[in-house]
Amino acid sequence: MELGLVHLYWGEGKGKTTAAMGLALRALGCGAQVTVVQFLKGADSGEVALLRRLGAKVYRGKAGQKFVFQMDEAEKAATRALQNENLAAALACPADLLILDEACAAWQLDMVDRALLERAVRGRPAGQEVVLTGRAPAPWMEELTDYSTEMRCCRHPYQRGVAARKGVEF
Repeated sequence: MELGLVHLYWGEGKGKTTAAMGLALRALGCGAQVTVVQFLKGADSGEVALLRRLGAKVYRGKAGQKFVFQMDEAEKAATRALQNENLAAALACPADLLILDEACAAWQLDMVDRALLERAVRGRPAGQEVVLTGRAPAPWMEELTDYSTEMRCCRHPYQRGVAARKGVEF
C-alpha cells in the first residue's frame, strides 16, 4: 500500500499556492487524479483553467469579491456555506492528490466547517497525498504534517508599490 503524506506550505511569503500547483502539475503529468479546493478565492487565477484542462477537479469561489474582514454577517454565512459545499463535493471525488489551498485562513477565520476540514486530512483515504497552504496553520495541521515548508518574505515588489501582476501573482 502506498503511503499518502501531508504537505504544509505556510508563512508570510509568496509561493505557497504556487508550490501546491506545481505539485498538482507534477501529479497530473504522472497520471494521478488531482482535486483542488481553493478556499476564500473568488476571481480566477492563471492556473485554474489549465489545471481543469489537464483533468484536475477545481472547487473555488466565495460570495462576492470582498475580503472576509469586509463582509457582513450574511456574506460570511454565504461564503462559509459555499466553502462547505465545495469541500464536501471535493471529498466525494476520488483523488490521489487533494490540495486544500488557503485551508489555514479558512480554519482561522471560521469560514469552513472545522470538523469537516480536519476530517478531510485525518480521515483521508490510504495513499492520498494532502496539501495544506496558508499563512498561519492550526496546531493540528502542524502536528500532522510530513513536509513543512515555511515561505518567508525577504523582499516583494508590493513593498515598492508594484501591484499584483497577471501571470505572476494571479
